[in-house]
Amino acid sequence: MSNRFNVIVNMTQHYNILNGDALLKQFPENIEGETIICRECLVDGDVKSKNLDDLFHVRARFINECYGDFSVEHYYNNAVAEFDKIRNIPKQSIVNLWFEDDLFCQVNFWFVCYLLQNFVQEPLVFLIRPKEHTLYGFGGLSKPGLEHAFAERIQLNSTAQIAGLWEAYKNGNMDKLLHIASKLKKQFPFIKNAVNAHIARIPNNRSKGRPTEALVEIIQDLKTDEFGPVFREFNKREYIYGFGDLQVKRLLDEIKRNA
Repeated sequence: MSNRFNVIVNMTQHYNILNGDALLKQFPENIEGETIICRECLVDGDVKSKNLDDLFHVRARFINECYGDFSVEHYYNNAVAEFDKIRNIPKQSIVNLWFEDDLFCQVNFWFVCYLLQNFVQEPLVFLIRPKEHTLYGFGGLSKPGLEHAFAERIQLNSTAQIAGLWEAYKNGNMDKLLHIASKLKKQFPFIKNAVNAHIARIPNNRSKGRPTEALVEIIQDLKTDEFGPVFREFNKREYIYGFGDLQVKRLLDEIKRNA
C-alpha cells in the first residue's frame, strides 16, 4: 500500500479571541490561528434576555441609544458577526482567550465561555493574561511581551463554571456569582475580585455605587469635573473596572445632571 494512505494530517484549527480591536493592532503575526474580536461592553447596560437573539436585540438598542455613533445595523455587522464566528468554531479546535482581569474584560470573558460551552464541541481552551495586571494590560506589552504571555497560557478546564458566571450576571443573581467565584478563587482569584467590584457598583440605600462615589470624590479632590483629568484619575484609582471613556463619561454626565 502506498505510504500516502498512512499520512495523518493534523486538521486541528486554532483561534485567538481578543477582547477588543486595540489588541488586534499589536497582535504578533507569528501566533497561529484565526483572530476573532469580542466587540462588546457587556459590563455596561442591560443584558437581561430570554435567549441569544433577544440579548443581541437588547444590546443593539442600548448601544444605539447610549452610544449614538453606532447604529443597530453596525452592532450586528461588527459585534454579532464576531460572536457568530465563535459559535461556528469547529469541533476539537484550540481556542486561546485573551482577556484581562478587570470587570470590563471579565464580563466579556464569561460570555465568550458561555458561547464556547453551549455551541462548540470539545474545544481545547486556553487563557492568556498579562503576567501583572496594570492600568495598561495587554496594551502595555510589546509584541515579544505578548508572545511571552502566550507561552505561559494556561489550559482552562472550568469553562462550564465560568459560563455559569455569565448566566448569574445576566440574571442579576449575586449569590450565585459569589458562589461560583468562591469555588474558582484558588485557581482564578482575579474572578472573585471582579465579582466583588461588580457587586460594589450596584446602588443601595447607603451608596450610589462604587464608581459613582469614586468619581464624586475625584471631582472634589481635583477641584474640577473636566472629563480628561477625571477620567485619567478614575482609571488609576479604579482600574479594577476597566471602564473606557464612554462608560466613565456616561457616569460623569449623570453626576453633573444630578448636581
